[in-house]
Amino acid sequence: MNTLVTSRRYPVYQVSPLASLLNLSRDFDRLFDPSWAAAKADSQAAFTPAAELRETKDAVSVSLELPGVSRKDVSITFHDGVLTVAGERRQESEVQEGESLRTERSYGRFERLVELAAPVDADKISAAFKDGVLTVTLPKRADARPKQIDISAN
Repeated sequence: MNTLVTSRRYPVYQVSPLASLLNLSRDFDRLFDPSWAAAKADSQAAFTPAAELRETKDAVSVSLELPGVSRKDVSITFHDGVLTVAGERRQESEVQEGESLRTERSYGRFERLVELAAPVDADKISAAFKDGVLTVTLPKRADARPKQIDISAN
């Protein structure tokens, strides 16, 4: 399981006259720990929804994970064989007691483009949004679907 929250283990120093020097060394190690820097950089990155593409003989479906995104903040277009899903994941502006010590959520505008090789029947494209997952179904045109050819006996 991947997670942005990393656990670090540092040696435990025994109390001694040199303890403060050893603690200073440990604190510098924490300051320059690359896993903390990576988590900090990720938390400031723009939101990019995870995508899953599936193809059957009749259609292509594109699913995007959009947790915390309202349906009204998403637009879907299809033009010249390219599906474009764009939108925005807004940060709640609710003021609460206390300060945020760390955030690993990302917010902002996003845009995902999917270029399809198979010809699509644009008039029959449908989209559904359920439990934070947007699924766009793009039916293939009849001439793009595989056709079974019978072999005749001569």
